[in-house]
Amino acid sequence: MSGFVIIRDWLDERFNLAELTAPLRHKRVPMHRLSYWYFLGGITLFLFIIQVCTGILLLLYYRPSANEAYESVQYITTQVQFGWLVRSIHSWSANLMVLTAFAHMFSVLFLKAYRKPRELTWVTGALLLFLTMGFGFSGYLLPWNTLAFFATKVGTEVAGQVPFIGKWMVIFLRGGEDVTGATLGRFFGFHVAVLPGIATVLIGMHLLLVQKFGISVPPAVEKDFYLQPETTREMRFFPNFLLREMIAWYIALGVLGALAALSPWGLGAKADPFAPAPAGIKPEWYFLFMFQTLKLIPSRLLFIDGEVVGVLVFGAAGMLWMLLPFLERRESPSQWARLLISGIGVFALAFIASMTVYGYMAK
Repeated sequence: MSGFVIIRDWLDERFNLAELTAPLRHKRVPMHRLSYWYFLGGITLFLFIIQVCTGILLLLYYRPSANEAYESVQYITTQVQFGWLVRSIHSWSANLMVLTAFAHMFSVLFLKAYRKPRELTWVTGALLLFLTMGFGFSGYLLPWNTLAFFATKVGTEVAGQVPFIGKWMVIFLRGGEDVTGATLGRFFGFHVAVLPGIATVLIGMHLLLVQKFGISVPPAVEKDFYLQPETTREMRFFPNFLLREMIAWYIALGVLGALAALSPWGLGAKADPFAPAPAGIKPEWYFLFMFQTLKLIPSRLLFIDGEVVGVLVFGAAGMLWMLLPFLERRESPSQWARLLISGIGVFALAFIASMTVYGYMAK
């Protein structure tokens, strides 16, 4: 008898593994021509795990202070064995995680997977997307280089445009009036403690909701799936679908490794709070559409500051996005309601893509 079998039997006697894994063994995944979109959620989770693992390794050497942060990252990339690779994997996986989170959210929207009874699954997913962007914003400052410093300064100034609480938000984020070492300490705390804790809770809730309500079948194949069951297929989640998901993870790992090895993440120059901001400074690509939109808004709209209007519109858009499933209030929602939600999704995707491209092309 192999050691694995002995350990399995020992654990099974004490924890009844068969009972614990029963939900996974009984879960079924619909198989149809659009099933490949189901892999995006798992890939996003896999990249989050990569973030956690590489982040822990970086924490062994990183020092979160204005005097030592840049030098510690420089030491990681130049002196620590494979430190440059770990940092590149961490940075590239962060960007890929944002990309797959966006792709997963839009695929859920266009496949109508937000429909009753999965409204809360959508809400937790939307919150996780916003949280992922928060990870990117908080982690961007940690190397304490010039671009990160001034991008954080601009980003926190935008938060200051929120009516009534803007001033308080700036002081809360910065730890004072200006971006200083206190800001770095706060962002470090957000990045390694606060946001991961919230994310863990939300991921657990999201997975429980997916387990509870199952995986949705899109309307495009729903009629055939339910009215002609002899022509449709289902797959057991464990081990069949999970093995396919792991193949997707392996492909994602290959892409991530290639990016990290062939295009190592740069460090740039150390931040100098007294130096002027570099010309043409821009945020990371997933904030670029908002940044460019705020730049295009006139300084004054009637009697209101243009940036305030922009911040309010983006805040309202985020709230609307999170509440999209509740636009379908009826038991049998009308075609107009679904067309409206799809139209909002198409507009959002086209707007984000076009403004991002325009932001990169603009000087």
